[in-house]
Amino acid sequence: MWDRLTTRLEGQIVVLEPLEASHEDGLFAAAQHPEIWTWLAPVGESREYFSAWFAASLAESRAGREGVFATIDRASGQPIGSTRYLNLREEHRGLEIGWTWLEPAMWRTGANVEAKLLMLEHAFGALGCMRVELKTDARNERSRAAMEALPARFEGVFRKHMLMPGIGVRDSAYYSVIDDDWPAVRANLQRRLAAVSAQAPTPPEATPPST
Repeated sequence: MWDRLTTRLEGQIVVLEPLEASHEDGLFAAAQHPEIWTWLAPVGESREYFSAWFAASLAESRAGREGVFATIDRASGQPIGSTRYLNLREEHRGLEIGWTWLEPAMWRTGANVEAKLLMLEHAFGALGCMRVELKTDARNERSRAAMEALPARFEGVFRKHMLMPGIGVRDSAYYSVIDDDWPAVRANLQRRLAAVSAQAPTPPEATPPST
């Protein structure tokens, strides 16, 4: 078992915090957008469903079988989604990054790009991985485009791979980043984040204090 599978990972847009009970209410609020769950089990559809998902996620993380993070908006300090390490294969120096979701207001802001940079940096650095896998519903064009933009390598489709609550039979598209790829992937993610920063609006000048 990796000793420090999760730790606090800080970026400029997001902070990834190891999942704790204190995150539950904020994550439930962030999960109240049906468009998040088009290709995932709809954990935000009821408090009962969400609490069961959250309790299972917390238990898996505390047991070291998965490494679950709450994704925090650095500017507001509020939870905006979640992601995790799963399918751990320490003896083969491999794992998967998945179960990633964000509230729609944070789509196309660089939040997901930075979260992937932080998680891949930790995986290939502190955890010593040689392979990181990613997968998604083969029909999920948004997620597949995001993986290809890392760029992760497409490795094929596992047909009838999963039964997903609320979705049914799922074919899964598999991608990977290996340690040989990582320097180029890291440089690309850093370039993309720099471009996001360059496009951010300049804050207005402060109003002089009244006299």
